[in-house]
Amino acid sequence: MKVRTLSVLIGLTICCVTMGADQGKTYRSISWDKFNASGPELKQIGWVATRHAKDIKSSDWSVGCETLDRDQANFSVYKDYVGELGAKYGRLQSGWAKCEKEKGVYDFAWLDQCVYGLDEQGVEPWMCLCYGNPIYKSSIQLGSSLGPVVNSEEAMAAWLRYVEVTVARYKDVVREWEIWNEPFGQGEDYAVMVLATAELIKKIQPDAVILVTHIRDSDRTIVLDALKAAGKLDLVDYWAYHPYAQNPDASYQWVEKTQRQLASYSPKYKLYQGEVGCPAILEWTHALAHYPWTEYSQAKWNLRRMAGDRVRGIRSSVFTIIDLKYPNMLQSFGLIRSNLLHEFIYKRPTFYAVQHMMSFFDDAVIPVGILDCESTSPRKLTVAGFQKAGTSVALMWYSGEIPSDELAWDNVDVTVKGVAFQDPVYVEMITGKVFELDQNAWNSEGGNTTCTQLPVWDSPMMLVERAQIEFRKEATR
Repeated sequence: MKVRTLSVLIGLTICCVTMGADQGKTYRSISWDKFNASGPELKQIGWVATRHAKDIKSSDWSVGCETLDRDQANFSVYKDYVGELGAKYGRLQSGWAKCEKEKGVYDFAWLDQCVYGLDEQGVEPWMCLCYGNPIYKSSIQLGSSLGPVVNSEEAMAAWLRYVEVTVARYKDVVREWEIWNEPFGQGEDYAVMVLATAELIKKIQPDAVILVTHIRDSDRTIVLDALKAAGKLDLVDYWAYHPYAQNPDASYQWVEKTQRQLASYSPKYKLYQGEVGCPAILEWTHALAHYPWTEYSQAKWNLRRMAGDRVRGIRSSVFTIIDLKYPNMLQSFGLIRSNLLHEFIYKRPTFYAVQHMMSFFDDAVIPVGILDCESTSPRKLTVAGFQKAGTSVALMWYSGEIPSDELAWDNVDVTVKGVAFQDPVYVEMITGKVFELDQNAWNSEGGNTTCTQLPVWDSPMMLVERAQIEFRKEATR
């Protein structure tokens, strides 16, 4: 039986924030109100606590802080929210053209604010070295050609000088360097850039971690073969990928195939999900365009991507912390909603969803893998298994379709193999609500757990021992 619970919104605390540029003006997130007014028909006993990045010892979670090099967002507007989110890493783009506006003269003031600002929040910045520079006849935009850089002696020398100065400046704070961003269809030129840039970085910072950015499959083979031919396979550590798919669970067949290819070249190579997210509205261009996304489906999408990455041990970065004002549009991927003036409007529901995942799933939670399960539902059900302090943790969600806008749960009988509980609770990961499970509604025996009439929907919910949950002290947010 499908359970739909959407209570009256009156009396809910409005999710609102005072805008720095318009003192006293507040905005509410209607979708967040609705999420909080909905839920499975279980007895709520509290909310899961969240943690600031400074209070999390270690995790692999990252959040995107991109496009500041092109002034498409304002770092000072969201700096404090990155730490609040609980991400331990933040992706920045270095902005060659913004740093070197006059040949040989560098101004890093803007980038200093970002690098050291993240560090102040307990967030380790990792740097995407990009894009071109008009003073050397190359473009600053996404999709720009590498040819004007790598095929010009002057421009390539200037690029390497810029890399040298940047790495030397930030090497005490930045350990991980990504070379360019998405140079699709430019395998030969990109191979030249990777070899030269990675060698230079390693010379300046021997313990640096090098990421090859997201490229086409055919380009990746070209770069791999070039590294092998040069005897330089060890220059690279991670291969980034950006899996923009309408169903976030549909990417892992490609992931497994790519992992096999990388392993055939070097056993040390790993994938890094370096940039992906979901719009909050129907976008007319860029990734995941031409689909009627909402703040409801966005929150579910991001949680499913995070759960799928985490259970597979893949480092994962959520795109992006705030809406970006592109030259032709205001993009809606942000965990924070902003306006055309780069001002803070409100935290979207996906901010809280991501915050709950990042707060609980730190490095103390160990992935076990996708677990076998049997259920009475005709829909595809995924169960991701983990261990925390020797106890079982399971994330469960419908994974066969694109996340919907429905705030509705199915009551399902399900048996999960390989997990056992003593005193489990149910956590809805978007709102962070914690619910009691009736003792007669579950049973663990022989290393397996059976639940009857368990509320399930197309977003991850968590079964976990009560003792492993830190409950939020305050009653409202």
